[in-house]
Amino acid sequence: MAQPLPDRGAAGFEPLFHTLLDNVERVIQGKTDEIRVALTCLFAEGHLLIEDVPGVGKTSLAKALARSIGGTWHRIQFTPDLLPSDVVGVSVWNRATSEFEFRPGGVFAHVVLADEINRASPKTQSALLEAMEERQATVDGQTYALPRPFIVIATQNPIELEGTYPLPEAQLDRFLMRIRLGYPARDAEIAILETHAGHATVEELDAVVTASEVASAAESVTAVHVAPALRSYVVDLVDATRRHRDLVLGVSPRGALALQRAARAWAASLGRDYVVPDDLKLLAPAVLEHRLLLSPEAQLRGTSPHDVLTSVLASVPVPGATGTRA
Repeated sequence: MAQPLPDRGAAGFEPLFHTLLDNVERVIQGKTDEIRVALTCLFAEGHLLIEDVPGVGKTSLAKALARSIGGTWHRIQFTPDLLPSDVVGVSVWNRATSEFEFRPGGVFAHVVLADEINRASPKTQSALLEAMEERQATVDGQTYALPRPFIVIATQNPIELEGTYPLPEAQLDRFLMRIRLGYPARDAEIAILETHAGHATVEELDAVVTASEVASAAESVTAVHVAPALRSYVVDLVDATRRHRDLVLGVSPRGALALQRAARAWAASLGRDYVVPDDLKLLAPAVLEHRLLLSPEAQLRGTSPHDVLTSVLASVPVPGATGTRA
């Protein structure tokens, strides 16, 4: 049985962040940067899409994050026969009370693991839209609030496309970040082989922080300072994507807000109370790339969203370091 979590009182954001980081790294080895980005998404109160080939640890990372938080978590295995009611819940007639009784679906948890999200039908995928954006679910005209913190961590395999339904732009835009884990470095993979029988499994992880601590830490992130010059830089970046010749759809205002929220959480994880330009540039690929829709001509030339964003970051002037705390 898991031991009660300690009361950290007024412990700062940075120690809390690293407590979670260290716990997840007990299972996911050699991916410190990716775990940091995933935790940044959690504290920015966004949703995370993990997209990569099979066997690199997508589901393990999602489960490790969920188990590290002392709240509720549900795993929903997305399949072609999954129904919207399986996600948000359903009203069932109770003969004893002669009234309808609401039975919550898998979305009612602090952490929701949407495994292989692109294998469910668009109708079922869309059941997540309201929950992800408004932190609520509506069933039979009745609206139910979701707990806080609330994060959807979804996984998908971009290689095996048979029997899948690509996520529409409206749903992709609701994910604060999309990350790829990639294969581990050679030294890390050797270490994985050496410690495979001895290192902790996901099922052995205990919660190291409470849900209320995560919610309070996420609230504190909003106090991290973003200088006017950096806000202008964010707007310049998203405006450049809207005018780029290789794109038919650039970054929306929701994307600009997402980049600012993520940069604040990243800065706080490094012990800073202000954002610097490098925070924005570092997080831009994870926050912005999946919001870009290529033109048919760009696709024919083999251009990728990463190529477009790289050119945008190179072309938009970066504010001077002296302006970061103005």
